[in-house]
Amino acid sequence: QVQMAESGGGLVQAGGSLRLSCTVSERTISDYAMAWFRQVPGKEREFVAAISKVGGATYYSVPVKGRFTISKDYAKNTLYLRMNSLKSEDTAVYYCAGAPTFAHTRESGYQYWGQGTQVTVFA
Repeated sequence: QVQMAESGGGLVQAGGSLRLSCTVSERTISDYAMAWFRQVPGKEREFVAAISKVGGATYYSVPVKGRFTISKDYAKNTLYLRMNSLKSEDTAVYYCAGAPTFAHTRESGYQYWGQGTQVTVFA
């Protein structure tokens, strides 16, 4: 059973940067298309970014395109989300997810999830 664990969240001032990590165990990240989603209390989980199994095809939601970068480090078996120019509306719990098929923007397309890491952006 694949396991995913996020890290790197925290408190950051608006305009700053953070890099989230998602370490995958039991399987290699090249076996999965992977994604980042985020959720704030009272709202549905929102797609942020996705990346293909191999080859590096990437997809972004409109609110984060141009500011966030999703990437895989195959040697470290880790997924990253580099977040620049952070805004208060980026405040959320961020989740990594994996799918053995192809990259989705829909939450239902992913079978494996981490526990989440909190990102809080203050003005």
